[in-house]
Amino acid sequence: MTNRLFDASVAPAALPEAEARGPWAYLWWLVRIRPRPLVLAAVLGVLWMVPLALIPLVLGRAIDEAGQGTGQAGLYLWSLVALGLGVLQALAGAGLIQAAVGAEAHALSVTHRVLVRQVVRLGAALRGKARSGDVAASAAADVESIGNAFEVVGRTIGAVVAAVLVAVALTVTSPVLGLAVLIGVPAAVLGIGPLLRPLQERDEAQREQMGIATSQAGDIVAGLRILRGIGGEARFAERFRRTSQQVRRAGESAGRMEAWLQAAGVFLPGLVTVGIVWLGARLALDGTITAGELVAFYGASAFLTLPVSTATEAAETLSLAKVAAGRVCTLLRLTPDTVRPADPEPLPAGALALSDAGTGVTAAAGRLTVISAPADRTSELADRLSRPGAHAGPSAVRLGGVPLDRADPDELTARLLRSGPADVLFSGTVREELAAGSAQPHATLERALFAADAADVVDALPGGLDAPLDEGGRALSGGQRQRLVLARALFAAPDLLILEDPTASVDAHTEARIVERVAALRAGLTTVVLTDSPLWRAAADHVVRLGPEPAPGATDRSAGVPS
Repeated sequence: MTNRLFDASVAPAALPEAEARGPWAYLWWLVRIRPRPLVLAAVLGVLWMVPLALIPLVLGRAIDEAGQGTGQAGLYLWSLVALGLGVLQALAGAGLIQAAVGAEAHALSVTHRVLVRQVVRLGAALRGKARSGDVAASAAADVESIGNAFEVVGRTIGAVVAAVLVAVALTVTSPVLGLAVLIGVPAAVLGIGPLLRPLQERDEAQREQMGIATSQAGDIVAGLRILRGIGGEARFAERFRRTSQQVRRAGESAGRMEAWLQAAGVFLPGLVTVGIVWLGARLALDGTITAGELVAFYGASAFLTLPVSTATEAAETLSLAKVAAGRVCTLLRLTPDTVRPADPEPLPAGALALSDAGTGVTAAAGRLTVISAPADRTSELADRLSRPGAHAGPSAVRLGGVPLDRADPDELTARLLRSGPADVLFSGTVREELAAGSAQPHATLERALFAADAADVVDALPGGLDAPLDEGGRALSGGQRQRLVLARALFAAPDLLILEDPTASVDAHTEARIVERVAALRAGLTTVVLTDSPLWRAAADHVVRLGPEPAPGATDRSAGVPS
């Protein structure tokens, strides 16, 4: 049933902007796009909870029938009714579990999808707008909290309906006891309310600390080799220990408040049950109600602890889901630096010429251009030449005569590729990682591996191209990772390829082979290499030398020097 309830294809192409403005709007949007699992869970929740509420009343009636001495027929009849209610509850409970899991899976899947789409949409701009720990925590803990809220909805609705039904039945039997139930149960639920806000605040604080700790852990793992080289392991480990202790303290604070909430969920309904049983016993002694009615009242009041505890769980879960949805919405409200122009201009066909009036950089179409610049300018310059919106004001960079910020972003993505030291290798097979979904023939991949001098890296792996690759290529050396990243960029064969220090981690002999092969492979396509390597300058068709960053307001007009 779960597979039928959960349709993985139900995920809209984009989240409406209005639905990302607040957590409740986002949760309601999840309900609207696929309400069937929640509606079915609510119906089954009622069918599961109502028989449980009616069984004490039926048993009380059976006791009264037996006590009246009218024969066994009435006793058997009400016993069969109790049995039927038990069977109905069992069947509805089995369906409720599957429907609730279907609703949870829907919330988990759609939230994961919109988060992944947003990460892809932001691209390189994500690093400057959010901590990596926040993104990881949202994809794990926040998504789970939202799913838990959808799982509890069916049981909560069933609990509310059953509690109302019991209250009405008790009121008809004894107005005094019914009034006690109608006052006591809502009072027990309301008594839990003041604990929800502190729990939400402490959970937000814990979530913030977890994001910081996750970011630090990711930074340490990514830079572990560098830390070992400079002897900084102990210092950063101590820093992470302090952060982890802050996470622990925040978790303990939230846990204490959650414990108080759980305790209130047991104590308050138990107090109501004790009061109702005491009052019912007094009425039974006075002859106002029968022994069977007393048993029914006791069973019903004991049952009411379940709706109250379910309401407590729902309140806690929804509180955590609100915090989680708020975090998700914070990420969804981020906007990319690149904005699609109202009337984009098409890029010319074939190899693309590159020019930047701000720095004086020019790269002829179909040629290899090397830009020699100070190390502190390399990354900023690569951003400037490849990313619209990388600097304030209209872009001075032109591709084939078209301003960079006037080009269609989709066409730009397909025809321009920037590859640098920040590029990562993802998990999967080597073939999947290098091909990145492209359907180009195997021979093209072999040529790219040869040009990047990475064929030996693949041959050394057990399984070759089908060998599994750890996330980040942790099992590879720095030079091996860099060559595979270069092979991936070459295999994509963009019309304009911008490489940022592509051979910084290899030895001179390997670099010489790579330079010669890349120049041959990219013949007829535009290639721009930002490096200070003399081997690249010697192979270039054109060399541009840039000095230090000019003063604010000045224009960098460093002249290009042909090789």
